[in-house]
Amino acid sequence: MLSKTKIAAIVLVSSLAALPVQAQMPDWTGVWTLVGGTLYDRTTADPPDARAGDPGARQHPPYKPEWEEKYKRNIAAVAADRFPDPITMCGVPVGFPRVMQVVDGYEFVNTPKQTWILTENGPNVVRVYTDGREHLSDDLIWPTYTGDSVGHWEGDTLVFTTIGLRGENGTIIDRTGAIISDQARGLTRLRKREDGMMEAQITIEDPVALTRPWTVTKTYRKLPGDVRIMDYACAENNRNPVDPVTGKTYTLGPDGKPIDMDAQNK
Repeated sequence: MLSKTKIAAIVLVSSLAALPVQAQMPDWTGVWTLVGGTLYDRTTADPPDARAGDPGARQHPPYKPEWEEKYKRNIAAVAADRFPDPITMCGVPVGFPRVMQVVDGYEFVNTPKQTWILTENGPNVVRVYTDGREHLSDDLIWPTYTGDSVGHWEGDTLVFTTIGLRGENGTIIDRTGAIISDQARGLTRLRKREDGMMEAQITIEDPVALTRPWTVTKTYRKLPGDVRIMDYACAENNRNPVDPVTGKTYTLGPDGKPIDMDAQNK
């Protein structure tokens, strides 16, 4: 015969299971912002205070030799202002995992069957399906910027995998020129910590480009008050046009003319 204590415990568990899914999900409401700069792996930053986009700035992914050479060429292209970063053109999604390290605000929206990661910066939406479905089959999936993400909940932690990325010409890790292949696969563990910070631990496995898994941790702090995310299009005030001939990125001055164009090109 069950004791009164055991019966009470069973009733409590049954009651929790009967609650709506929303009532059991963690509260991630509000607007969040990335802590630190947009260099993907700040733990291997070279120099230590490097920022993505600084001439010569780099990190140290566990690249295979061929991909290390590709990265060095990209670093040189960044220093010469010739790196073809598609984000410069505006309107292009930053892709995964770069979407987890953009400026401006984030919203993490939990629903019973999906979680959405929304960014104010650019047209970036990550849809993580948590309704039990699997990844798209090989005959249905095609490479996209953000890929295909499915996951599940482990307590208050959202665990999801991402596949179907565009590869080295479309999947750029950050503005140092770091890239991954179309065979890359991401594993993300997203949770709200006890100190109130959001944390994303991201592990990239890439049998083509990497010698071993590459893991980084991103953190986000909640903005105070009733902050709202606003939509905008950077092309409305595009101060960084790209020269279609040279590929160089320029900055427009108040008069609408490039302020950093070579005299012979003006």
